[in-house]
Amino acid sequence: MSFSRLHILLLALLLCGFASALPSAAPSPGTFTYRRIFKSSTPEFIEIKIPDGAEAATYEIRQLDEDPGASPLPISSPLRAKIFELVSQLGYFQGLDLDVHRKIANLGEKTFRWQTASKTSEVVFNYTLNMQATQLVQICEGLARQQELMELLQRRIKYDRLGVNDALLQFETD
Repeated sequence: MSFSRLHILLLALLLCGFASALPSAAPSPGTFTYRRIFKSSTPEFIEIKIPDGAEAATYEIRQLDEDPGASPLPISSPLRAKIFELVSQLGYFQGLDLDVHRKIANLGEKTFRWQTASKTSEVVFNYTLNMQATQLVQICEGLARQQELMELLQRRIKYDRLGVNDALLQFETD
């Protein structure tokens, strides 16, 4: 082996070692979870789980004293992509502190969680000034409100046909 070939081989091995030590650009697939607990409100508990992939998202909206039970949540591909873009911009919640740490009204305890097969990171806050986090809260609260109104509409169709117009009006207003 000539001297220059040996240098090239050592350089290639060194570069391979550095490449394996670098973190991967794309995180492993995981699940984003939004949870809001707001006692003495209606609803008191909201949880939305959105897996990164083709799996179905789920939601759970209830009072705290009711039995838990998740239902499927249809989410469009562009909205799912926007959610995961915001999660990425927030660094998958690793070491993140979103709360304003000031005395303000209790707006409910909100939790963002990112969970993969090997890692879990989450952040809990009452109110934040972070634009990406605020946008993510608005999207999740909108999804929850959409599901609440759909359930109201289904109940009215089944049990109170005269109330269907009011439910549709409320849905349209939101």
